[in-house]
Amino acid sequence: MKKKLYELHADMCKVLSNAKRIEIIYLLKEGEKHVDEIANELGTSRANTSQHLSILRDKGLVCTRKEGLNVYFELCNPRVLEACDIMREVMLERLSDLVNSSKEILEEDRSNKGETDK
Repeated sequence: MKKKLYELHADMCKVLSNAKRIEIIYLLKEGEKHVDEIANELGTSRANTSQHLSILRDKGLVCTRKEGLNVYFELCNPRVLEACDIMREVMLERLSDLVNSSKEILEEDRSNKGETDK
């Protein structure tokens, strides 16, 4: 049973491994949007945006509402956004650690160069 849950978890992570799909999730944070609105904000074609939305919809991350010929998309569960926010925080912490380590290395290197110049 646990193995199946891990597989489902990995499958969901694969869906979220695309930057455009994560961007769509953040765009939908503001509320429901029409595919053309999303495409304009992403700077991608309607067809490409529709493909990403279809994948997100198939995995239950976005829901649709039809109004006449228009289809509007929204997040099915706001907790998906929370999960993305947590991963963003982890990434930013990691970047901060890397920046700090890089600064330490550069400062040490400059110090060592200063000693050899004397």
